[in-house]
Amino acid sequence: MSDRIGFLGLGIMGRPMAGNLVAAGVRLSVWNRSQSAIDELVGLGAIAAGSVEDLFERSDVVITMLGNESAIDTTLGRADGGIGRLVPGRLLVNMGTVSPAYSVGLAAEVRTAGGAFVEAPVSGSRIPAEQGRLVGMLAGDPVDIERVRPLLAPLCTETTYCGEVPSALQMKLAANVFLIATVTGLAEAFAFAEGLGLDPGVLRSVVDGGQMASSISRLKTAKLVTGDLAAQASIGDVLMNADLVLDAARGAGLDVPVTMASRALYAEAVDRGDGALDMVGVVRTIAARSRPN
Repeated sequence: MSDRIGFLGLGIMGRPMAGNLVAAGVRLSVWNRSQSAIDELVGLGAIAAGSVEDLFERSDVVITMLGNESAIDTTLGRADGGIGRLVPGRLLVNMGTVSPAYSVGLAAEVRTAGGAFVEAPVSGSRIPAEQGRLVGMLAGDPVDIERVRPLLAPLCTETTYCGEVPSALQMKLAANVFLIATVTGLAEAFAFAEGLGLDPGVLRSVVDGGQMASSISRLKTAKLVTGDLAAQASIGDVLMNADLVLDAARGAGLDVPVTMASRALYAEAVDRGDGALDMVGVVRTIAARSRPN
């Protein structure tokens, strides 16, 4: 595409996403708080921006894949009017997960400053990000959406238009309700099997070969059997997402009992010091509840 693209946020998800854009031939400028991540992308062919301001000057479209709302506010300098200096004439695409209410406010601020805004949260974790197999949800002006779709092709196997902001983030949270319930239930199944003295490898075969199997279950059963708890999506991030679901549910007068129970487990896991582990590492918290003090 002819647009010059900038990318902010080279973390667990952002780094492979940016790498896939470079591999697809996108002219990509990058910035990140960690220099090592910038150096890695430059080694793949990206251009290092000297600052956030420099990145916006180099770009027509800027993608943000930052960790949370605070990181977005700090990076864009919202407290001192930074957006008014950065976004005029630019299209800002937020691919990170934030609250729907926050996204509405950010979109309004960008548009007031003379920019355009698209929500583009994705469903998936580190491995799908590396494989370019994320699922994107899009919200915003249809003209801006069509401008963004080709850019997401190296990142996503599917993109779905959800409507106006914040419908994409609401859809992402709905998908996360299912994700959290699925992976938490899987971790509980393995803790249950362990408590009964069953072979986890056999349970993996049963789950992976049955009608409940999915790409996410197969990834997580492999981690549970091998004890590999390196984060694809961390317990801390899942806790943040569960809180976003609960906040949105309260605002709409909805009951989400499974997410509420799961949220308590992830909060307990963070308190135990397991926040940086993969979400399936919540199995440790579940198992600890069953052990005598």
